[in-house]
Amino acid sequence: MLIRFGHEISIQCQNPTPVICLLRTRSERKGDIRSLETTVTNPDVETSTYTDLFGNTCLRFVAPPGILSVWGDGTIEDSGRTDPVDWNAQEVPIADLPNDCLVYLLGSRYCETDRLSQMAWDTFGQTAPGWNRVQAICDFVHNHIRFNYMNARATRSAFEAFSEGTGVCRDFAHLAIALCRCMNIPARYVNGYLGDIGVPILDPMDFSAWMEVYLGGRWVTFDPRNNKPRIGRIVVAHGRDAADVPLIHSFGPHILSSFRVWTYDVTGLPLVNPVSS
Repeated sequence: MLIRFGHEISIQCQNPTPVICLLRTRSERKGDIRSLETTVTNPDVETSTYTDLFGNTCLRFVAPPGILSVWGDGTIEDSGRTDPVDWNAQEVPIADLPNDCLVYLLGSRYCETDRLSQMAWDTFGQTAPGWNRVQAICDFVHNHIRFNYMNARATRSAFEAFSEGTGVCRDFAHLAIALCRCMNIPARYVNGYLGDIGVPILDPMDFSAWMEVYLGGRWVTFDPRNNKPRIGRIVVAHGRDAADVPLIHSFGPHILSSFRVWTYDVTGLPLVNPVSS
């Protein structure tokens, strides 16, 4: 399967403003790119890229006064299969975890493990460990939070999402991540493209948030918002929580003027600017 993906985001600044964007796919999928992942700004500004502490590709530039648009587009090859499910995957004892997993056991800006630990153990302490426990956490979060774009709030934490019972995909992810960490299961926040391939079109296309959990010696995907295996996830960035992976981080005020995302199946159609073999 071939998936075309991209975005067009416009921001408005009053003064020259340094900006960092996390909008490009992670390097692990480099070998799957079938047409060049192009990024263009309008007006044209000088840009550079670097890799952050979590291995994400970051675009860096200074936005001039006025409106600036960032447009990106590419095509990627995908298996066309749904997220794998492995009910036999087991939790890894803390003493046996790789060093780079340990940071994903700790509380973070939006995932207050200290405030949720007792509730987590009271609720999931008797659940069979491993995949069963993580799925039980996802079931709980999926049923506890009511999805509502109108109730989105950039500062809402996992504990607040639990208390308020409302939010968007990032809130589902934050609460599930925090509960996993409370149960000593490494979990990290993921931001990326997730189209409507294989499911009814319910919402306007958007970037999505889900989580990856370390089970059975590998990172595996769970999605407490949708709570079902999906086709065609394209990871853009991951980190401890949303604070590590903002789509746009400006060092000064900016106003979001427009936002458009696309990701759809283009299998059998001619590629635009294909990558040469």
